[in-house]
Amino acid sequence: MDTTGKRLGRLALALIGGVVGLVVGWVLFVDFGGTTGRILGVLLALAVGILGLRTAGNLAENVLAPYNVAEVAVEGPITRDGGSPLPTQPGGVPADAVVEQIEQADEDRNADALVVRLNTPGGEVVPSEDIRDAAAAFDGPTVAYATDTCASGGYWIASGCDHVVSREGSIVGSIGVIMSNVNAKELADKVGLEYERIAAGDYKDAGMPLKEFTEDEREYLQGIADEYYEQFVERVTAGRDLNPETVRETEARVFLGPEAKDRGLVDELGDEETVEDYLETELGRPVETREFVPPTSPVERLRGGAASVAYAFGAGVASVLGSDGASGFRLR
Repeated sequence: MDTTGKRLGRLALALIGGVVGLVVGWVLFVDFGGTTGRILGVLLALAVGILGLRTAGNLAENVLAPYNVAEVAVEGPITRDGGSPLPTQPGGVPADAVVEQIEQADEDRNADALVVRLNTPGGEVVPSEDIRDAAAAFDGPTVAYATDTCASGGYWIASGCDHVVSREGSIVGSIGVIMSNVNAKELADKVGLEYERIAAGDYKDAGMPLKEFTEDEREYLQGIADEYYEQFVERVTAGRDLNPETVRETEARVFLGPEAKDRGLVDELGDEETVEDYLETELGRPVETREFVPPTSPVERLRGGAASVAYAFGAGVASVLGSDGASGFRLR
């Protein structure tokens, strides 16, 4: 909590740093600078004083921090680097940057608890797992706070937190995996395009859009989707202390907050105050929150909202072909 004592302490440290810097600068650039460069010496002394003020201020922020809770946001589709595979899809969440922020919060001795604010329709499997692992490894109480949408990969992340809070109107769940593929063979035939296979390995071009799926390829890709789904069920089962069959019975549906709570996917319905009340109980003292922000542009951070909800219902959940022609899997 940011007390009056801490605020006064930060101010005192900053002023001391500024005074020390000014004195050092004065001695170096004025007393020993001679009369010729006296004006320049005064300016340099002031510059050193300002530098001392800023340095001491930063030190005071670390020593007498005004926060004891770190918050990290996951907003938009989850990808490795935040890029969008299709121009029609909203910008993604850079998973590596989010993991880095959580790890920095864990290393920050002032951050005793972590809030992961979620407004995401899901996204790529492994990046979602990476964020979940980072949250689960945080040394202290963790809360997943679902705002508009906490679906698929978003819920994969939430299941790794100690406590899940959502709004009544939040969209929660979608415990499932999808791989979709556009088959353009008929169109290619009409325009005279022919697919010629040059590949090593029977399944290297499984899912290529210019040829029909074979039954073996369909079975192969379905097997991968099933394995990812079992991993998802295991994560939710372990994190939420639910029976695996209870998780499977959701059938990858999404639920509004009240039903998500009834099904055990959410612990409480509420808002930021509910999150703070839980953490105050866990920490035994009032809380103040600081957001740890990944180095993304403001435009990327503002993406989400209606675009993310549309994405959650199928506008952008389809996987796309990678550079090697392999189809990808997404949490939905």
